[in-house]
Amino acid sequence: DDEPGVTRDRLYIQAEWQGTKFYLVDTGGMTGASSDGLAQAVHRQVETAIEESDVILFVVDTKTGVTPLDEGIAQLLRKTGKPVIVVGNKIDDPSQETRLFDLYELGFENVVGVSSAHGRNIGELLDMVLPHITEFPYIEENDDEIRLAIVGRPNVGKSTLLNALAKSERVLVGDTPGTTRDSADVVVHFDKRPFRIIDTAGLRKRSKIRSSLEFYSLVRTHEAVDKSDVTVLLMQVDPLCTDQDKKIAAHVVEKGKGLVLAVNKWDTIEKSPRIGDVVRETIRREMPFVDFAPIVFVSAKSGRGLHKIPGLVSQVNENRKRRLPTDLLAKIVSESFIFEQMPTDKKGRRLSIYKCAQIGTEPPHFEFIVNDTTIVNTSFERHAYRMLRNMAEFEGAPIRISWRRATKSVKKSRRP
Repeated sequence: DDEPGVTRDRLYIQAEWQGTKFYLVDTGGMTGASSDGLAQAVHRQVETAIEESDVILFVVDTKTGVTPLDEGIAQLLRKTGKPVIVVGNKIDDPSQETRLFDLYELGFENVVGVSSAHGRNIGELLDMVLPHITEFPYIEENDDEIRLAIVGRPNVGKSTLLNALAKSERVLVGDTPGTTRDSADVVVHFDKRPFRIIDTAGLRKRSKIRSSLEFYSLVRTHEAVDKSDVTVLLMQVDPLCTDQDKKIAAHVVEKGKGLVLAVNKWDTIEKSPRIGDVVRETIRREMPFVDFAPIVFVSAKSGRGLHKIPGLVSQVNENRKRRLPTDLLAKIVSESFIFEQMPTDKKGRRLSIYKCAQIGTEPPHFEFIVNDTTIVNTSFERHAYRMLRNMAEFEGAPIRISWRRATKSVKKSRRP
């Protein structure tokens, strides 16, 4: 996006060039001296990125030319003693190379002109970067890694939760809705197991998406859910179970992701003997389509209850991968007939179930082979759903059920 200030957090991207693996850290744009809390937070993020880096890419807009702010940043970078490469952006063709002459006034030896929009000279830039890179253990995504998305409506405390879990100010935190605009991956370990935590910009109602920036944040949030294994939906008591909470939960279920419901800011709630039960009952009543999701009460700010989240997420992830043995599936078929009234069609034909097979995981997907799929009604579908949940541990995992008409050979083999 061309809008200034789109990047606010430190965004880490795993990259490789000429066989060398490294992290590229994108930071928010520095805006000069400001008493604005968010601007100061951006500056802290930039300073942290500088401290972590082997080499600094100082990007300057060659169309605008060197500004007093650029000169101030150059002075700051010289004090670090770290190698700096001045990157003159928006050099779209060789005729514009003369714009680079002014960049040498910033006092750095290495200057290169690129066009980020068209990919021009990016290879040359990376060649200049490589001599300064110190390779370090590179975090590869692996099968043991749990991908966790933290989602919720704006300003519910998602970044505070991520920072608390990561035990660092990894992403910006502020009272201004929209402080986090990007998805930002953080890899942390709990009980020696890696969790890739994805913090996201808050999901808003489409009617409130008034700019391309908010649309960008919405897309990034949906992408984070799509690539996650488990999603933590962060909510708060006042207001509780908003339309937006319900839509977010529905999106997670639609994508077949594991789900944990975390009620944040619990330390600010006036306690009464049954307040926890009341909140829990309200969630179950208002959001019955996620009655399988565990509920945890937390305070991202004080740390209360946060120790429960990794264990819950791990268990939900296992439940989402669970595969039932054939003997249990056979038991489901036999007990499916224990129903108040088996469905029948208009001709009086009764539903017959020949087999139940698990045809998928992540999420668990079960297929019932029946005499006629048109006989199946909503009431019996709910009965089958409850049976599956009662037979095995699927807390936090959505379940898919489908129905298939039996072939003639299957029907014949089942006859007495």
